[in-house]
Amino acid sequence: MAADEPLVLGIETSCDETGVGIVRGTTLLADAVASSVEEHGRYGGVVPEIASRAHLEAMVPTVQRALDEAGIKASDLDGIAVTAGPGLAGALLVGVSAAKAYAYALGKPLYGVNHLASHICVDQLEHGRLPSPTMALLVSGGHSSLLFTEDITSGVRSLGATIDDAAGEAFDKVARLLNLGFPGGPVIDRYAREGDPAAIAFPRGLSGAKDPAYDFSFSGLKTAVSRWVEAKRRAGEEVPVRDVSASFQEAVVDVLTRKAIRACKDEGVDHLMIGGGVAANSRLRALAQERCDRAGITLRVPRPKLCTDNGAMVAALGAEMVWRDRAPSAFDLSADSSLPVTETHVPASHDELHRLSE
Repeated sequence: MAADEPLVLGIETSCDETGVGIVRGTTLLADAVASSVEEHGRYGGVVPEIASRAHLEAMVPTVQRALDEAGIKASDLDGIAVTAGPGLAGALLVGVSAAKAYAYALGKPLYGVNHLASHICVDQLEHGRLPSPTMALLVSGGHSSLLFTEDITSGVRSLGATIDDAAGEAFDKVARLLNLGFPGGPVIDRYAREGDPAAIAFPRGLSGAKDPAYDFSFSGLKTAVSRWVEAKRRAGEEVPVRDVSASFQEAVVDVLTRKAIRACKDEGVDHLMIGGGVAANSRLRALAQERCDRAGITLRVPRPKLCTDNGAMVAALGAEMVWRDRAPSAFDLSADSSLPVTETHVPASHDELHRLSE
């Protein structure tokens, strides 16, 4: 870590976690998170209004906790980064508003960055700067995407994405079906370790020869699990929760890893990065490693804590923006709940940059 590397604070509020991270270059100094997941558990999913109110309450103390953990003052910062999208509109607005207030009060540049690109960039905090090019498989509650990147600050190209339920969403719905609670990913992972992944032949969506090579679909799988479980219950039979969890999980990670390896081979890329909340899944990590080893591909997966939503990933991308001298955002930056991944950040226009420099 060099003293002249950019020191950036990142704010993440795209869903139900208030994350504030501080990064110097590619070194993580602080990662403070305040989660409202327990408040959403009773509803079986994230309630946007509850998430927004929780962000409002948690923002200032979480920023202060991150500054204390990093051992710095706010005035030491070189910039403020914030998730501008995609995500829940109300939740994003809380983060964007806070970031603008801090940046304006401190006289620091503001960087509105993309949530999905941040999930890719966070790997730099663990494994160093990303090779060019890198293939990224992003899997979370709202996204399942294959992304080709040559420069994380400007060169992300989407190869494929989910056309219905994302992988994380399917985990949540199957967990609810099995009465396992929310969020579904961690609990299904635990139950699956004691089950047989070959017990039930659940379908692999969009895996046929004529199907889109890089797109994902987990809605049919979710429906197949639901019908299988309901048939057991109608017959008065006990549902083998561990086997269902293992077989469902295997179907998901089989499709994810097959398509990711295929994309690497087709594009001539020898590095695969996996990010997003589902990247914490133990079976996904193990199967990806097995298949990458056989294909001669280097696998990069951050530690589980950095896979879920956090401020560190936003700070990492913000620091990369500063290091590469990318244009900051204007102070009229707005949240964009559908910000495309190809827009890794939201720079100010030339006129706005001129005003910012005055």
